[in-house]
Amino acid sequence: MRVRAFAKRNIKELFRDPLTLFFGLGFPLVMLVLMNVIQRNVPVHIYELEILAPGIALFRLTFLALFSGLLLARLAASPMTASDFLLGYLLPLLPMAVGQSVICLAAAVALGLPVSWNLLAVVASLVPSALLFIALGLLFGALFNDKQVGGMCGAILTNVTAWLAGIWFDLSLVGGTFQKIAYALPFVHGADGAKAALAGDWAALPEHLLWVTAWAAVTFTAAALLFRKKLVER
Repeated sequence: MRVRAFAKRNIKELFRDPLTLFFGLGFPLVMLVLMNVIQRNVPVHIYELEILAPGIALFRLTFLALFSGLLLARLAASPMTASDFLLGYLLPLLPMAVGQSVICLAAAVALGLPVSWNLLAVVASLVPSALLFIALGLLFGALFNDKQVGGMCGAILTNVTAWLAGIWFDLSLVGGTFQKIAYALPFVHGADGAKAALAGDWAALPEHLLWVTAWAAVTFTAAALLFRKKLVER
């Protein structure tokens, strides 16, 4: 009952800021269309839908961090346990994550991406990334106030993800230390996992999913501990 009530409260909070919600849902679609138009008008293959669509689907999920971070930063003291806390955010945000992925891929299909059962695998492969971004938002929400969370998740995290996930360019073009750092972090693994799912490369998929899942688990644990500490201090 506590989790359900808390989840309902979070859903209401999400819709109290429609501008942020619209930006999180709409901006990545604009980028998808724009990059597709660029691809159609250049003689080289830079932004093919098979590569771009999974990356944009991942990029959309970065806004989950903004939503979860703002919700937690505005949270008043509560008797909830850590498990109540985690589930209360996951229940409203995970369906949003799945919906975001479906909308993005549907837009890519409308632009010419071939329809296949692998699209369902792409949606499933993005669930660990969704958990990661929700966890990052909760972590930042436990550490900072709502204005600081807006900067961390709304500007810094989205740009870090876009660059380090190789969404706009192949990381091998840069190589060196930059590429090594990118592959030590989870973002590129989320994008590469989605690309592998779309291509039906099932052998490559587990490594990427495990890497993202491990990061998500550690981040969730840290967020839960900081959350409980924050409540105790109050």
